Amino acid sequence: MINRLIRFLWPAIGAFAAVLLLFLFENVTGLALLMAPFGASCVIVFALPDSPLAKPRNVVGGHVISTITGLAFLHVFGQHAWTLAAAVALSIVLMQVTKTLHPPAGADPLVVILAGAGWSFLLTPVLAGALLLVGISAAYRFIQQPSRTQQPKEASANSK
Repeated sequence: MINRLIRFLWPAIGAFAAVLLLFLFENVTGLALLMAPFGASCVIVFALPDSPLAKPRNVVGGHVISTITGLAFLHVFGQHAWTLAAAVALSIVLMQVTKTLHPPAGADPLVVILAGAGWSFLLTPVLAGALLLVGISAAYRFIQQPSRTQQPKEASANSK
């Protein structure tokens, strides 16, 4: 029972740390590093870390591609119901074609278009935030893994 509880708490602890660190970096640097879709990204990178959707390429690439798509639609066509729908749809296609599918990134065009974001949104919070999220999740996974130099007692006993 305790092991199961701990297993469920580890992803929550990772997400807590990631969001907290992104927010603290934001306060220190003055750069926007958080956006709502990163909360959903935390679910994937911490609760489903072995999923193809959690790969750094998918997290960073998916958010960048979807944000570019949203920015292009906003700045070429403006804010309309159809641009929201078309930008999300095209983001899905582009993420599939580029093998960078990351479901939380599907929300990026909505955030961009509804906020009326400028092109700088691509760098901060999207690119910088996604890179930091990937870095934090990699550090978290490294800390969570048992030391590679230690072998389980069963394995070392069987090798004798």
